[in-house]
Amino acid sequence: MGLNKVLILSVAVGAGHMRTAEALKEAAKVLYPRAEIRILDTFRYASPFLGKMVLGAYMEMLKKSPFLYGFLYRQAGRGKPLSGKGKAGFSHIINIAAAPRLVKYINDFQPDIIVCTHAFPLGIVSFLKKKGIFSGPLFAIITDYDVHSFYIFPEVDNYIVGSEDLVPQCLAFGIDPGRVHATGIPIHSKFFARYDKLLLRKQIGLEPDLPVVLLMGGGLGMGPIDTVFKALGNSNRCQLICVAGVNAALREKLDNMAWDMSCLVKIYGFVDNIHELMAASDLMIGKAGGLACAEAMALGLPLFIVDPLPGQEVRNAEFMTAAGAGVRIDLANLESLVQDYLKDPVKIENMARASAARGKPYAARDVVRLMAITVGSADVMQATK
Repeated sequence: MGLNKVLILSVAVGAGHMRTAEALKEAAKVLYPRAEIRILDTFRYASPFLGKMVLGAYMEMLKKSPFLYGFLYRQAGRGKPLSGKGKAGFSHIINIAAAPRLVKYINDFQPDIIVCTHAFPLGIVSFLKKKGIFSGPLFAIITDYDVHSFYIFPEVDNYIVGSEDLVPQCLAFGIDPGRVHATGIPIHSKFFARYDKLLLRKQIGLEPDLPVVLLMGGGLGMGPIDTVFKALGNSNRCQLICVAGVNAALREKLDNMAWDMSCLVKIYGFVDNIHELMAASDLMIGKAGGLACAEAMALGLPLFIVDPLPGQEVRNAEFMTAAGAGVRIDLANLESLVQDYLKDPVKIENMARASAARGKPYAARDVVRLMAITVGSADVMQATK
């Protein structure tokens, strides 16, 4: 029993959905090295114009009207998932534009299973299953600590969620409990390796014995990182690592600000060793993206959440604070609260233990094993027909 051909469909909005896809591919190649695993950026391949339009509108709303986005997110999440006119109409538009090219790709590749790490391709493949165009197992990977109605389709065979806390949400949508699996959000294996914190600090060029605070705004460098940097830059109780992602303007601004800072700082743009920077840190300040939360908990890293985007980030923040793995802060109390924690290492240690206790570092491999079992069961059922 194993995997032969796996198609993972995602969407390159932010970085989390594609990183989840890459984590699954890595785990599948470890467990089933002969399997052919393909990742497809659904919109970029199937309908670049629609992708630019939908994702462009999404990013503009997040930047200019985050509260409107939060309102729409909450309203859509409250509706009946299988009969909501808004969801049905939106799915219909996407299917018309993106399904034809995707159908050809699926027919050419003939995957045993399709896994979706974003709701958009999940809706397309659900439509294809409904029409009988694809008959294999379909997995939905929910990459936040919240279950939204846009992920709910009767054609989905298995739902992967980040925590047992989300199972009741799935059941409330009418999903059979046997189809819900709280494996955790799939993350790369480098987040469950053991690291020598002091050695990493020396390699990065930091003082080994002084607490390290990591500032992050996700791959896009969003959020008030510069404000946090200014607030903490003259602290004598910590040193800072700042990651600006692909936001070149932010990195340049931080570089200029660093000249007036008294504490030791390291500033980066987009990095491929974020796992090492996280492992070298005592706490992280930034956004509450689902994958960032999963990665932090896998490494036992406390998260101080500032200015979460209305919608899924607020839900992620609620999950982290309820677990004792995170603290919600605002710009007004940021400096005093962080300094308070830095003065009392026991507080940080307690948060670190709570974070590690909720971490699911082996989620990707657990999901791949479930995929293999599901494919094997489907093959048996097909053979007995």
